[in-house]
Amino acid sequence: MSKPTVDAFFVGRAVAEGLYEQLENLFTNALSELGKFDAEQRENLRQFTEQVLERADQEAQMTNQGTTSSSYGSSRVNSQSIDLQATIDELRAEIAELRSELQRYRNRNQ
Repeated sequence: MSKPTVDAFFVGRAVAEGLYEQLENLFTNALSELGKFDAEQRENLRQFTEQVLERADQEAQMTNQGTTSSSYGSSRVNSQSIDLQATIDELRAEIAELRSELQRYRNRNQ
């Protein structure tokens, strides 16, 4: 075999190894960034859930403080209770929508 052929073989082999290493680094970095993003989104969702629960607790406490024995107070509490239930239903719908969107995102990136 001639020397240029042998040199070309080793150069090609070195190029292939270099490309493989760069591809491996790129893939590792991409997975790392995806993991960071996923963790951030989970944390954001957890914080959002905590805020929602805190608000619900505050509204429930305010509703309980406003309870009186008169019929006016009872009707007021009933309307607040209905409003609270509507708010809870809306929040549940939003959470379900966020979960489905997160699932679509995860499926897209797999």
